[in-house]
Amino acid sequence: MYFGTNFFMKNIILLKVSLVFVILIACKQETLKPYSNNTISAAHPLASLAGKSMFEQGGNAFDAAVAAAFTLAVVEPSMSGIGGRLQAIYQNHLGDIGGIDAATQVPESYITDDKKNAYGYKTIGIPGVVAGLLKLHSENGKLGLIKVMQPAIKFATEGFKLLPGEAIRQKLAREITVKFEGTKTHFLKMDGTSFNAGDIIIQKELANTLNQIALKGKAGFYEGEIAQKMVEDIQSNGGILTLDDLKNYNARDAEILTGLFQGNKIHSLYLPSFGAITIQILQILDNLSKPTSEEEWALDFGEATKIAYTNRKHQEDRDSLSEIISYENAKSIAISIEKGTQKKIAKISNHPPESWTVAMGHTSHLTTADAEGNVVSLTQTIGPNMGSKVATEGLGFLYAVTLGGYLGEFKPGDRSNSHISPTLFTKNNKVILALGAAGGSRIITAVTQVAHRYFSKKQKLYKSIMLPRVYPFEDSLWIENHEGLKSLNAELDPLIFPIKMINEKARFGRVHAVALDTIKNAWIGAADPDWEGTTEYFESP
Repeated sequence: MYFGTNFFMKNIILLKVSLVFVILIACKQETLKPYSNNTISAAHPLASLAGKSMFEQGGNAFDAAVAAAFTLAVVEPSMSGIGGRLQAIYQNHLGDIGGIDAATQVPESYITDDKKNAYGYKTIGIPGVVAGLLKLHSENGKLGLIKVMQPAIKFATEGFKLLPGEAIRQKLAREITVKFEGTKTHFLKMDGTSFNAGDIIIQKELANTLNQIALKGKAGFYEGEIAQKMVEDIQSNGGILTLDDLKNYNARDAEILTGLFQGNKIHSLYLPSFGAITIQILQILDNLSKPTSEEEWALDFGEATKIAYTNRKHQEDRDSLSEIISYENAKSIAISIEKGTQKKIAKISNHPPESWTVAMGHTSHLTTADAEGNVVSLTQTIGPNMGSKVATEGLGFLYAVTLGGYLGEFKPGDRSNSHISPTLFTKNNKVILALGAAGGSRIITAVTQVAHRYFSKKQKLYKSIMLPRVYPFEDSLWIENHEGLKSLNAELDPLIFPIKMINEKARFGRVHAVALDTIKNAWIGAADPDWEGTTEYFESP
């Protein structure tokens, strides 16, 4: 049978058109993203903008988180920095949940001393932030490291305007920081006074340190010239950090713990994070009768937190850990609470480490999510206000407090435990809420109370963060009561319930969160109104 040349030509043309059509459809499907936007919520406006700039350049949530975290080290140094520690939890676009443990580590030559130190060279351990951010980026980021670190380097080189909160915190620490030559050089004016809000801060030495990291990666900080300067300064002033301590430090994969709340899965981090306590509080609340008033809500949270906080010292024991995160155990605790004739708030610890009772926990948190479905919740800190109060001259950053009893007692090689608790909530393997907080021992109460208001009380994300919080301390229940919250607060009778109204902003934690709007298939971010942070969005192309 003969079909003729025209028949074959027509079929060849039709085949080519079909192939082009299939390719176009495949490309279109490839570029379709599950969510319509990208967002980041961070504790400083410049950090949020740094994250947004990564989205604008085609980066993902990991790029945004790392860019924002390095920027926070420049613009908010009293709270966190490259001399500190970090914990992060994330879900990638494939649905895999992972975590980063970059806590500061106790040097190998450490010997426990009965003398306690809250600041100074003797409190300095091995910094973890740089290794943690580099691990997060190298394993998950899309953009090059130099590009991701460029905003932080730019702000350090060209300067930025000091915000009022940062100016206040630096002034509060001046009486101590003036004792250390490196800190005076980097964080005080030539006449020895503190910088004021609105001053333009230029940090050329810190810019050089960041450049070394951008160019050389981990070796640019933990080896070579930067490492040498750290060790020489610390050892010459009574500290114990060595070159081997730095070179041998590695950020680790964090262990993920999982619980249940309101039909959703809770994912948080095991030690050195306190995610187990976060899970237990929420699971206890999940089994209590739904509170009908703000008064009942406050009392329920006080009791659940008091019970869970007694377990902080038991987390290292694996059998105890299983009990702490057991949903059935939480149910039993809830039954015992409801059978009680009076909900009495008792002391949560007789001899806690200083970090458990310090007035203001100085930490920074950011949360970010992208159109591909990557979500990162990241907390970093240097401990108390301005950490150890020590900065090495020529390097430009403050070291965290690790040793000296502030966080508790540890042995060589241990990583410093803390209340840090970045957390994800998932439903059908999709993140529906990601959050974390700053605020020392109030980190967990901030995370759990915001999550409870969001899921159980069906409040919008921003309102969940804005509403007043509670915290059990010693034999009373502290209630956040600053201007703007008084009319929303529980009205408990102090003659019946031991309470203390706290008229102080930011005392009860600072939350930065991202939630999924399942109707619009878009991310919603919210920044704590008690802080100076912001939320930025970038619509998916």
